[in-house]
Amino acid sequence: MKAGLFEGVVWREAREIIWARRYRLALGLVLMVVGRLAALVLPATSKYLIDEVVGNGRAELLGPLAAAAGAATLVQAVTGFLNSQVLGVAAQRAITDMRKTVQDHVMRLPIAYFDSVKSGELISRIMTDAEGIRNLVGTGLVQLVGGLLTATVALSVLFYLNWRLTSLTLVVLSIFGVMMAFAFTRLRPLFRERGALNATATGRLGEALGGIRIVKSYTAESRESGIFSGNVDALFDNVRRAVTAMAGLSAGSTLIFGVVGVLMILVGGRSILSGAMSLGDFVMYIFFTGLVAAPLVQISSISTQLSEAFAGLDRIREIRSRLTEDASDRNKQRLTEIQGDVRFEDVSFSYVEGVPVLEHISFDAPAGTTTALVGSSGSGKSTLASLVLAFNQPQSGRVLVDGTPLAEVRLADYRSHVGVVLQDNFLFDGTIAENIAYSRPQASADEIREVSRIAHCEEFISQFEDGLETVVGERGVKLSGGQRQRIAIARAILADPRILILDEATSSLDSESESLIQDGLRTLRSGRTTFVIAHRLSTIVSADQILVIEGGLIVERGTHESLIEAAGRYHDLYTRQYRLEMDRFINPGEDFTTKADTPEKTSARFDPRKNL
Repeated sequence: MKAGLFEGVVWREAREIIWARRYRLALGLVLMVVGRLAALVLPATSKYLIDEVVGNGRAELLGPLAAAAGAATLVQAVTGFLNSQVLGVAAQRAITDMRKTVQDHVMRLPIAYFDSVKSGELISRIMTDAEGIRNLVGTGLVQLVGGLLTATVALSVLFYLNWRLTSLTLVVLSIFGVMMAFAFTRLRPLFRERGALNATATGRLGEALGGIRIVKSYTAESRESGIFSGNVDALFDNVRRAVTAMAGLSAGSTLIFGVVGVLMILVGGRSILSGAMSLGDFVMYIFFTGLVAAPLVQISSISTQLSEAFAGLDRIREIRSRLTEDASDRNKQRLTEIQGDVRFEDVSFSYVEGVPVLEHISFDAPAGTTTALVGSSGSGKSTLASLVLAFNQPQSGRVLVDGTPLAEVRLADYRSHVGVVLQDNFLFDGTIAENIAYSRPQASADEIREVSRIAHCEEFISQFEDGLETVVGERGVKLSGGQRQRIAIARAILADPRILILDEATSSLDSESESLIQDGLRTLRSGRTTFVIAHRLSTIVSADQILVIEGGLIVERGTHESLIEAAGRYHDLYTRQYRLEMDRFINPGEDFTTKADTPEKTSARFDPRKNL
């Protein structure tokens, strides 16, 4: 039932695509009809050329016949050119519109969807699958209609010339029609599968190229080549089966038309000998048989193209049927300004049913304060941050902003007030200025320079010949980690968010880079509600509150001083990390894991609060 319903949806969408471009298609059909009718003139003249000019010596007919054939050829050429312009443009516009629609839909899907689908596969869906619809609104569908029209007219003429021979021919050609219908049902699944295989191969190739440093680090080039070979071999097998099916159809066509030729020799020859047909009639019959057969061959090719088009629509429909995260925003309230007070009320969340990641989380982060999230890896810190960003929705409980549940406000409105700086911030392959301005494209050059100064970007930008117009490469590969991080901070400052997420923003940096970035982060945090996730505890001692999360639960909360005095989980984490950091600082290169210094013993030598 579901499959039938899905097929109906695809057919309905195909009709909508065709209907939206009905005027261009109608014009193309008129041009096609005119061209097809003009194509009948040349074979029709053959009868008069043979019977009248050659048979009866009427030389005066040569001029009119030649003029008619020449005029018909000119009409064919003009209508063919105009048709390619009318329908070709319509097809490309339809492809462009479909790509825009699918890309817009994909970009609004929930984060969870992107976690389960390769980016290369989505690119294939957007760019490749849309190509097939050119056969719906381009020359394909019109040629199909035009071919049927030509075949119908030609068939009428054939019945007029010799109804017995035509009846036999029609029986044979009906077998060809059955073959085409069978091929249509076999080829469509193959084309559908081909799209999925192509997407898989493209997705894995994109991953391998994007992670080329990891591939080379682990000498996995041969492994990736093997995976790619497997993917393209599967694609080859699909293509082989499709080619075999099409070759079988072509061979069957050849056989069918051979049978038609045999019938023409036997039946047509006897008709000439009996005087039922003249030689001119027989030659004209041959030409018009070709006008019936050629459209049928063309129809078989177009049917294959239409199979590909519907297979592409199938895959596109799969994506477009998924609910976007902002699907219900129209019924939610607008959010123009916020203070930034964030409150969790008994929030629980799990990615897999029955495996909780957060359980009964409740806390309040007043506007303008900094809340640090501390805990071991996998404790749920990043998941909590994703709930603040509204990337995920809690299974139970509520997340409120300024007293309003996030589930009741428009996502785009809310996220326009949120900024984020990650450990591995993504930069686009553009200029430094373009990457900074990504958070606010309408920003002026002076504003971009100002936030660059605040985030200490000027110190390395000035070393580049092109300054802010320096191209950073894919994912910012031409910049160091600290430089990328400072650009991300400048980008967040430019956005001027009321709520800020700092997710391990300095953990992978050296001391000099961290010092510069911490200065930029202090400016960025000022007056904003900030959530800081940090393994390096020395960076969060000035937070207004620290939440210690273990096993999806808040096991401790308070300021740095109160948690140290409580001598609980935070004290253990801080003491252990503090001791290790001090030993690295004082005795670099030693086996610091055996040291037993306490923060009290080393506090006179090094104070981590100086980092803030």
